[in-house]
Order: sequence, then structure tokens, then C-alpha cells
Amino acid sequence: MYFGIGARRGVSAQEVLNAIEAALEEVGRDKKDIRMLASSTLKENETGLIEASRELGFEIKFLPDDVLNGFEVPSDSQASRFGLKGVAEPAALALSDNKKLILKKKVYGRITIAIAE
Repeated sequence: MYFGIGARRGVSAQEVLNAIEAALEEVGRDKKDIRMLASSTLKENETGLIEASRELGFEIKFLPDDVLNGFEVPSDSQASRFGLKGVAEPAALALSDNKKLILKKKVYGRITIAIAE
């Protein structure tokens, strides 16, 4: 499973971890099923995202706008104000093998998560 993560500015690692845990519960899966986390290059300085990925023991990949905009996504996004079709859904899809969302983007507090396989 590949997690696409969008986040508001200044989120804590704990917020990210709680959102990931909630998303895993939704799809009935476990942390061991996570292959990688991804977000936008707009978020590459968000320490909460970086710390959470480190704590989980997974790499987080920050994808450029052209990669994120290369996917048609099912949900509208706040990221459109930054010229993006989305963050969570296209980030998850970009890394996934099957290019199939198993969890459309869902907001958990100040974190948005989508999961693809």
C-alpha cells in the first residue's frame, strides 16, 4: 500500500501518525502493509511529515507538480489553489503498482490521506 498524504502547514508527527492509524483501520490493514509514503514537494519541509515517516520506518517521497498533475483523480482538492489537481490521491497513485485507490482521500483533522495499491 502506498499512502498519499496532504497536510496543513505545521502539523505534528503525532497528527500524521494518528491519521495513518485511522486510515489503516478504515481499510482493515496493518502498518506492515505500508510500502511508502508520498506527498508534494510543497510539503518537503514539513517536519511533522518527515518525523512521522521516520518513526514508522518508511521513506517519504516528495513528488513534483508535474507528476501529481499527471493523474486524473476522483476528488476535488484544496490543492487546486496551488495549481495541483490534488496531493493525497495522485501521490498515492504515482507510486502504486496497480494505480488503484483503495481509500479515496479522507480528511483526518489537518491531514488528508489516500491509499493506493
